[in-house]
Amino acid sequence: MSANSFDARSTLQVGDESYEIFRLDKVEGAARLPYSLKVLLENLLRTEDGANITADHIRALGGWDSQAQPSQEIQFTPARVIMQDFTGVPCVVDLATMREAVKELGGDPAKVNPLSPAELVIDHSVIADKFGTNEAFAQNVELEYGRNKERYQFLRWGQTAFDDFKVVPPGTGIVHQVNIEHLARTVMVRNGQAYPDTLVGTDSHTTMVNGLGVLGWGVGGIEAEAAMLGQPVSMLIPRVVGFKLTGELTPGTTATDLVLTITEMLRKHGVVGKFVEFYGEGVAATSLANRATIGNMSPEFGSTAAIFPIDDETIKYLKLTGRSEQQLALVEAYAKEQGLWLDPKAEPDFSEKLELDLSTVVPSIAGPKRPQDRIVLAEAAQQFAKDVLNYVDAPVAQQAAASASPVDEASAESFPASDAPAYGSQENGAGAPQHADGTGAAVPSNPVTVTAPDGSTYEIDHGAVTVAAITSCTNTSNPYVMVAAALVAKKAVEKGLTRKPWVKTTLAPGSKVVTDYFEKAGLTPYLDKVGFNLVGYGCTTCIGNSGPLPEEVSKAVNDHDLAVTSVLSGNRNFEGRINPDVKMNYLASPPLVVAYALAGSMTVDITRDALGTDQDGNPVFLKDIWPSEAEVNEVVANAIGEDMFSKSYSDVFAGDAQWQALPIPTGNTFEWDSESTYVRKPPYFEGMTMETTPVSDISGARVLAKLGDSVTTDHISPAGAIKADTPAGKYLTEHGVERRDFNSYGSRRGNHEVMIRGTFANIRLRNQIAPGTEGGYTRDFTQEGGPVSFIYDASQSYQAAGIPLVVLAGKEYGSGSSRDWAAKGTALLGVKAVIAESYERIHRSNLIGMGVLPLQFPEGQSAESLGLTGEETFSISGVTELNEGTTPRTVKVTTDTGVEFDAVVRIDTPGEADYYRNGGIMQYVLRSLIRK
Repeated sequence: MSANSFDARSTLQVGDESYEIFRLDKVEGAARLPYSLKVLLENLLRTEDGANITADHIRALGGWDSQAQPSQEIQFTPARVIMQDFTGVPCVVDLATMREAVKELGGDPAKVNPLSPAELVIDHSVIADKFGTNEAFAQNVELEYGRNKERYQFLRWGQTAFDDFKVVPPGTGIVHQVNIEHLARTVMVRNGQAYPDTLVGTDSHTTMVNGLGVLGWGVGGIEAEAAMLGQPVSMLIPRVVGFKLTGELTPGTTATDLVLTITEMLRKHGVVGKFVEFYGEGVAATSLANRATIGNMSPEFGSTAAIFPIDDETIKYLKLTGRSEQQLALVEAYAKEQGLWLDPKAEPDFSEKLELDLSTVVPSIAGPKRPQDRIVLAEAAQQFAKDVLNYVDAPVAQQAAASASPVDEASAESFPASDAPAYGSQENGAGAPQHADGTGAAVPSNPVTVTAPDGSTYEIDHGAVTVAAITSCTNTSNPYVMVAAALVAKKAVEKGLTRKPWVKTTLAPGSKVVTDYFEKAGLTPYLDKVGFNLVGYGCTTCIGNSGPLPEEVSKAVNDHDLAVTSVLSGNRNFEGRINPDVKMNYLASPPLVVAYALAGSMTVDITRDALGTDQDGNPVFLKDIWPSEAEVNEVVANAIGEDMFSKSYSDVFAGDAQWQALPIPTGNTFEWDSESTYVRKPPYFEGMTMETTPVSDISGARVLAKLGDSVTTDHISPAGAIKADTPAGKYLTEHGVERRDFNSYGSRRGNHEVMIRGTFANIRLRNQIAPGTEGGYTRDFTQEGGPVSFIYDASQSYQAAGIPLVVLAGKEYGSGSSRDWAAKGTALLGVKAVIAESYERIHRSNLIGMGVLPLQFPEGQSAESLGLTGEETFSISGVTELNEGTTPRTVKVTTDTGVEFDAVVRIDTPGEADYYRNGGIMQYVLRSLIRK
């Protein structure tokens, strides 16, 4: 119950239904706030408890100073939690373990349930192994179940054992698309209250739902677990960047072109840690599908959220996707009553402002390694000619650079804006890889002849497009770009074109609705004919699940060190992410993905060069197969209806026969399989009692790692492939797992034994205690001379000897994605404290959540300035003051070499102090649940 200090509790009547609401107009200053902060303000009004959330917090938000730097901490209580399977499995593992701990402490295990609705979508495990055939989807699903049976059995058990926890089975869709099409409420109703739908998700692209006016963002598993169990998320009131949209997109440009333009602008401006909010008359002209595409890319431009207010377009989309009439009426009535309805002419108070005239957006791609590196499509071939020099042998690059003529920097305006853009103005051959880019700039060339399994031969070279993937939540939720891609395929087939034989073409839609409207419009056969057969419903290429290239292509690429490319309609194109054989990766709209599959090479200027020849030998240009806006709109209008969404989502949690046939244990506690290498019971609650163990000072500690600046959670947390000669690889081998079945760290996040062994094991980590090494190495001072050892092996030696561990670090420790295993792995390695120059906020909070003490060097000091080498023994005193109910501002750090300093204690809120006294957030929640 809210303390209701502002007398904000009221009633809203919608039709025959009456709802309790908390009125924003009761708080002074609320009316001038941006939409996103109004949502946060309502959250505080409704959850005010007088302790963690007070009237002063509410006043601080109402009196928000748009120009101030964030300093006021508030507690945000999300309405629900959404997860994908990689990041969600450890959350469910922890809930299952908590149930057993409750039982051992004499409590009722059934009490451990999500207190907020929690939904998990299995979408990260399908790999596009098979492609280019009508059997690809069925074959890939079969392989997926074979690889992931243990994880799926566990999640299937969770689906039956926990209240308010639902699982969307494999082969259904991508978490973010399922969220906007079905799970999102926009306005939530629970226990008679109506309030804004808000959420946190265990995937950074949770922000896609911002397009629906739902405030939410990605968090690590620890914050997600806390939110599931009713604990608020600690955050600073952010700066809010207003992004004004004016005008309308011109025909021939797509949502992808728009979002790449916005990503470039916001990266340049700097929005890390800020909210971005779209406003202005151009918002009304932006379809919901395009808004969701923009919201999805929020992590790529670095903002916490990228939100659009509610308006008629929101209601129209909710209706299309099958929401009830009462829900539609409630969303509209609530938004208008609370001042959350878009006023296109309003100029809310923002911290900073940007503006974009939509009519200036031109066709674009981004690459070769970052989403913010936008390239005007008309300049893509000549930009490739420059960029490829960074990916080929130096002598080759120098020779190519020497023979290059000056590049003509064609202006963006050279791209005609008409219903059928005039792509194609030169007849430069029939679309085989060109070795000049249309401007005379030489491209390094190393042609290699490849023999296909059917005996035919073809030639590939630097720049060959080896992966063309219509994939990922960013675009597959958007029917306009998906239909445009299918129409490009149709027109290509009618002209006699198909993909080049070296291109791996895949179609992985975000939901079954996409294939339904392709079928209804009669477009599926054309996609199949150009090789874009359905490979699965899930995150494939975008997260590195592109599957292997055909063996003969892979061999040619690796034997001759070719700089080949991928073109995907995704949101991330980082080096090494898409496919191990592919050096250069480009983000593009789905219709351009099809075009590049036809062209076969990034050296082809697809705005000018022919993509191939028709049946009569005439060149075919992109303008000849590019659909008009009217054609796309006609298909969307005629092929997509409410019935499709109602049918696809009518029984979305039930799954197919394969899912329902999975054998699962019964009962409200899980029967752990001692042989499982995917799901194991973690040790967090071993030896736990109902009474807390007093916090103690730290003495005789050794340094496990001494690290520099900008060590990210990617450096700390296990990710990617598991190598055979590492502690994790050896563990799997010892447990009878063949190397080919190692799978990835991501798939094994439910097994703490694998994950501990991969913590601090990133191949790019430089531990200064072990100079000259790169990767998961340290020195083990339990042995004479401190020989170099794997970090995991040294940690085991230290723990066996009862020696606590510390980590020394520089600035911005723990930046990047808020990976839960960065904190969990640190704790399980025996680290009791981290001493850094500064922290990323969420990782600092996660360390406390796992019982690790975050300390900060005194202002202006560092390990270097204090002369610390990492070979010292450390003692930390003054920590015990926490036992008296207060948090010390500093603690005394001393070493056996005589170095002394007062470290700042970075336990920043009373709630964090409670978590630390309890040994971690899970222990705190567990004790609270038993006492209820």
